[in-house]
Amino acid sequence: MGRLGELEPVPRKSTVEIVSDELRSAILYGSLEPGAQLGEAELAARLGISRGPLREAMQRLVQEGLLHSEPHRGLFVITLDESDVEDVYLTRLAIERGACELIMARNRGEAVVRLTEALDALVEAARARDRVAMSDADQEFHQVLVSASGSARLERMAQTLLVETRMCLNALQDTYPEPEELVEEHRRLVDAIADGEEERLLRLIEEHMTDSIVRLREPAGEASGEGAGED
Repeated sequence: MGRLGELEPVPRKSTVEIVSDELRSAILYGSLEPGAQLGEAELAARLGISRGPLREAMQRLVQEGLLHSEPHRGLFVITLDESDVEDVYLTRLAIERGACELIMARNRGEAVVRLTEALDALVEAARARDRVAMSDADQEFHQVLVSASGSARLERMAQTLLVETRMCLNALQDTYPEPEELVEEHRRLVDAIADGEEERLLRLIEEHMTDSIVRLREPAGEASGEGAGED
C-alpha cells in the first residue's frame, strides 16, 4: 500500500464485473423482483453485451446466492421467506460483530471518521424523509462499518447479505424505522466506537439486528389475521 495521499492506479473493472454490478443493483432496487426469471437474450440486448459475459456474471450471482437455477427452466432471483429474513440478520450480526471487534483492536480513529461521514448522509436522507435515500445511506453505513475492519473477506461476505437485506426492506417498507429513530440507532454505534466502549458497541449492534428481525416479523403476523390473502 502506498503512502497516505499518494496517487495510485485506479483499478479497471472487467465487463463481467460491470455486468455483475448491474444485475446486483437491479436486484437491490427491485427492478429484478424476487422470483423473476432472467431471460438471457433479453438481458444481453438490454445491456448491449454478448451472452458470454452475461452468463459468467449470472453465475457469479448464483455463487453469491442471489440467483438460483431450476433445471430445464433457467435462472431466477431468489425469494426470501420469514426464516430467510431471520437468517440474513443473524448472519449479518456475526459478521458485523466481528468487524466491530477488529475496529476496536485496530483502527478506531479511522472508523469514526468514515462512519461519521456515512452518518451525515443518513441524517440528510432522514431530514428529507426519502425512504429510498435512507435505505441507501443505511446500507452504505453498514458497508463502511465492515470495510473499516480491514478484513476483505468480511467485506465480501457482507456484500451479498446487504443486498438480501434490501430485498427484505423492499418487500416490507412499512416496517422501516422512523427517520429520527434510524439516525439515533446509528449515531449510538458511532459514539460507542468513539468512546472506546467495545462492550456497549457489541450490545448495540446485537440490538440493532434483533430489533430488525422483530420489525420484519410484525407485518407477517398482522397479515395472518386480516390480510391473509395478500402477498
